[in-house]
Amino acid sequence: MTRILFFNTLSRQKEEFRPIEDGVVKMYTCGPTVYDYAHIGNFRAYVFEDILHRFLEYAGYRVTRVMNITDIDDKTIAGAIREGVSLNQYTEKYIKAFFEDMDCLKLKKATYFPRATQHISEMVSLIKTLIEKGHAYEKNGSIYFKISSFPGYGKLSHYDFENLLTTNTDADEYEKDQARDFALWKATKDEPFFWDTEIGRGRPGWHIECSAMSMKYLGETFDIHTGGVDNIFPHHENEIAQSEAATGKKFVNYWLHCAHLLVDGEKMSKSKGNFYTLRDLLKKGYHPSGIRYLLMTTHYRDPLNFTEQSLKQAENTVKHIQAFYQRISFALNNEGNSNQVIEKYINEASEGFVGALSDDLNMSLAMSEVFKFMHSVNEICERTKISGSDAKRIIGFLEKINEVIAVIESVETLPDEFVNLIKKREQARREKNFALADRIRSTLAESGIILEDTPYGTRWIRK
Repeated sequence: MTRILFFNTLSRQKEEFRPIEDGVVKMYTCGPTVYDYAHIGNFRAYVFEDILHRFLEYAGYRVTRVMNITDIDDKTIAGAIREGVSLNQYTEKYIKAFFEDMDCLKLKKATYFPRATQHISEMVSLIKTLIEKGHAYEKNGSIYFKISSFPGYGKLSHYDFENLLTTNTDADEYEKDQARDFALWKATKDEPFFWDTEIGRGRPGWHIECSAMSMKYLGETFDIHTGGVDNIFPHHENEIAQSEAATGKKFVNYWLHCAHLLVDGEKMSKSKGNFYTLRDLLKKGYHPSGIRYLLMTTHYRDPLNFTEQSLKQAENTVKHIQAFYQRISFALNNEGNSNQVIEKYINEASEGFVGALSDDLNMSLAMSEVFKFMHSVNEICERTKISGSDAKRIIGFLEKINEVIAVIESVETLPDEFVNLIKKREQARREKNFALADRIRSTLAESGIILEDTPYGTRWIRK
């Protein structure tokens, strides 16, 4: 297997990745709270997690991945009450929309998408264990985790909790013994949505669902847990505490967190008018592949400043990649011998691509290797025709890396007459016969084939 390094939030340093089971990766990603449409800040995290998933498979691992769906919390309850529908009716709309958005951005499906409301029994069982072991207590029907019972609390976020959270409490958690204790189970008040269980009538707190569902599907100790940096505290810190207190085992070996997304240098906010869902951007006419490319190319541990200018640049970059892919596709039927230089370029690019991603998912460096390869091959294409066998190898390389980047679209087969015209136009441009090149462009446009010249070849689309 490829040697891979990840920055582990737990140790605050890069570590060589060694899965618990050879050739297998067990991974948990914090999914959406389905009270509204997911916004681009959410998708910054989901695209990072998708790249991680895809690269692990690219490197030869079999990935079992769980992404939870939080369909019970204050916001989903408030939404269902506001609309006068059941909790399931309210959340189903946004769950469906989330999966549509995933498909739009070519995000790989997780192995499991457990919903919180369908795993209440697992949460109750975990809470009972915590009570039995002295790590949880009941107050007026609610149940809280006793942080003082877990000496390792704070090892992920590295906070000094002796000097924090000593007096203030949340308004709806006033029964707690200590301010920093957190709710495992909330007694029902005037809410219409609750469960009658062995530990009382109520609903789960937010943190308990991820521990219960991750351990059900991945085991008491698993390889990787991901999320945004805003999840480190309190969510992931609390996950560690309740999980390890219950099992006595290490919960997760590698914690990977992505940085915030900003919009025009500021935190995204509806009040500032800089709040975007994926659907907002699609309505503005932006292409999903450009959005995906922008979200993935800034290193996941660096803040990403989202601007419409940077999105337009990302779209242009994807067009260049697509143009190169189309240009090489036109050469698949060419005669001629293989060029050993092209094979050398492919090997170097492949090694560079894998090497960059193996160093904590350095996508910007990985893509620079791809562009260097495209530039080198393009220089050959400008001088001479490449053979069909070389074109096949180049296409194979591009399709292989597309298993990770997922921005290259399949090339529609054009009738030979159109392909030949595009090739003739490229030859005319090489010979600086721009009058002929313009006539061919016009002829193709009349047939609904629109050409766009890029530094990496001519891209065509159907009108």
